Amino acid sequence: MNIKAVIVEDSRLARNELKELLKSHTDVELLGEAENVDLGVELIKSTNPDVLFLDINMPEKDGFELLEVLDEVPITIFTTAFDEYAIKSFEYNALDYLLKPINQKRFDLAIAKAKEKLEGKTEVTEAKKLNENSQIFIKDGEKCWLLKIGKISHFEIEGNYTRVFFDDQKPLLYKSLNQIEDKLPETTFFRVNRQQLINTNFIDNVVPWFNGKLKLTMKNGDEIEVSRRQSYLFKDKMSF
Repeated sequence: MNIKAVIVEDSRLARNELKELLKSHTDVELLGEAENVDLGVELIKSTNPDVLFLDINMPEKDGFELLEVLDEVPITIFTTAFDEYAIKSFEYNALDYLLKPINQKRFDLAIAKAKEKLEGKTEVTEAKKLNENSQIFIKDGEKCWLLKIGKISHFEIEGNYTRVFFDDQKPLLYKSLNQIEDKLPETTFFRVNRQQLINTNFIDNVVPWFNGKLKLTMKNGDEIEVSRRQSYLFKDKMSF
């Protein structure tokens, strides 16, 4: 398996250290490196890497701010001088984080984990669409998540932004529901009304409701009303 990687790190010394560590991994192709967040975003969007080596603490903008502007986040390995206590509020599904200075054995373990994760990743079937294994980054207050799309039960409009529901969490994502809907896989997600969009895998029960509408009960217990127009489309979508 050939792995495409990029480095976003403000320290030239740290970038050189990572490149030296990569020399023993001939199946990892380094597509480029960037010294700040803005250049990093351009690099990631232009190269679409499998793996991102990302420093957290950079001048002007930090690594979390980079993740926030990406529609889809690559497999992320943080490279940081902070210990686990400094990032304990970051509730992430990032693959790994490496403490500087990074030793070869620890680096090799992170690469092995990246390969394992990539082998289990499904292919994107629609151009520019996310799939259930695609990751998005959400930061709400002091908490952050790197979250697989398939783990989200539903989205709900809140003002100009969107509330995201997964597990027992419901952070705010600073994008409109229309922006999000355009990127989601239509096989899994369905717009039930103007305010809400659901993951059909999380429906626990469906019952007829007033005026030709449907009412859904989600696996977390939330009840969601499907508009009359969308109820007809929903029945058609879910019928065999």
